[in-house]
Amino acid sequence: MKIKVDNIDLFELSETQKKVIKNDIQDEFFEEDMKRRLKYILMHKYEACFKRLKAEWEPKLAQIGVQMIPTNPDAFAELVFAHPEYKNRTERELEI
Repeated sequence: MKIKVDNIDLFELSETQKKVIKNDIQDEFFEEDMKRRLKYILMHKYEACFKRLKAEWEPKLAQIGVQMIPTNPDAFAELVFAHPEYKNRTERELEI
């Protein structure tokens, strides 16, 4: 099983590694289970990062007078990213 992102190979499970996992997971569920686990890990990271972004920026937006804050996470994030004072982690670290 190869794991790719944007057509770049990230890693590959060897046949032995797959057999080890299949010791606990039935063959017919293996592929779906692996996809589900990868999705869970990425979505968990997204949700944790969004929670921190929201906690930081909701008060800032309210303080500058924004009265309509989107409830949709992507719309909220885009509102924050469009703000002139927003800096991502790389930009913040370069300031230090």
